[in-house]
Amino acid sequence: MERRERRERRAVALERLQGVTRERFLRDIYPRRKPVVLTGLELGTCTTKWTIDYLSQAEGSKEVKIHVSAVPQMDFLSKNFVYRTLPFDAFVRRAAEVKHKEYFLTEDEKYYLRSVGEDVRKDTADIRKQFPILAEDINIPEYFEKEQFFSSVFRISSAGLQLWTHYDVMDNFLIQVIGRKRVVLYSPRDAPYLYLSGTKSEVLDVDNPDMEKYPLFMKAKRYQCVLEAGDVLFIPALWFHNVISEEFGVALNVFWKHLPAESYDKTDTYGNKDPMAASRAIQILDRALKTLEELPEEYRDFYARRMVLRIQEKAYRNDYG
Repeated sequence: MERRERRERRAVALERLQGVTRERFLRDIYPRRKPVVLTGLELGTCTTKWTIDYLSQAEGSKEVKIHVSAVPQMDFLSKNFVYRTLPFDAFVRRAAEVKHKEYFLTEDEKYYLRSVGEDVRKDTADIRKQFPILAEDINIPEYFEKEQFFSSVFRISSAGLQLWTHYDVMDNFLIQVIGRKRVVLYSPRDAPYLYLSGTKSEVLDVDNPDMEKYPLFMKAKRYQCVLEAGDVLFIPALWFHNVISEEFGVALNVFWKHLPAESYDKTDTYGNKDPMAASRAIQILDRALKTLEELPEEYRDFYARRMVLRIQEKAYRNDYG
């Protein structure tokens, strides 16, 4: 606990802005490419209607696929959770419990719903299609053009659940409707310190990291906010985020395309595949590194360093914050 408190004191608190209009967001906030918490937005009746009873009754007993974990910190890399199916009304009530009379793994297991499309290989999540009754209750801030819309992901989390650190390739709003969340974020420029595997970090416990295993993690600059019910967090593409549900939570993530539509992988239904040009560049780099293996170690080291310098000169930027 003491280590966590020290890290939180060193964290940079995200700016909280009240009643931001679309015009102000697009003019003053969006171009900065930094996360910010928006408060006082008109989100509709969801902020008062979405009680456990209402959620259970509104969408009834349709089956949903959920993550179930025996531990609070979910790890997508090691898959320390299982997938199970429950009727939506039963799932909501279980997710709101602390101790369970009925359970899959343990009586204090954690639940997480991340909505998906009808066919996960072809369709993106859209609350209007998967949860049409609940969709009528929520106003999504229209701070982007309709043709930029990618997905609206409905999420429900047990209290205490912590999701792995990751980045998305599209801009998004995290709309916190019910409950409190703590969100820890890291700039894209700190990727070298986050021990990445694809789009995800190996560092699960960002409050008490294993510094022997992840010594560079201390170099990553930590940003943080607490989302109360009704808050909206703007997360620009490529910003890493780790989300902790301090209470039973209901939220909606809305993703939109910041780049031209043709930049994205057309097979990507989750919004987490790197842009096409980035994927090609990584493939080319992998082939270049394979070619370097033909050289003796001394030469390989020298030309690898030259490659790094060339990348720094041609591609790095220094204004992420």
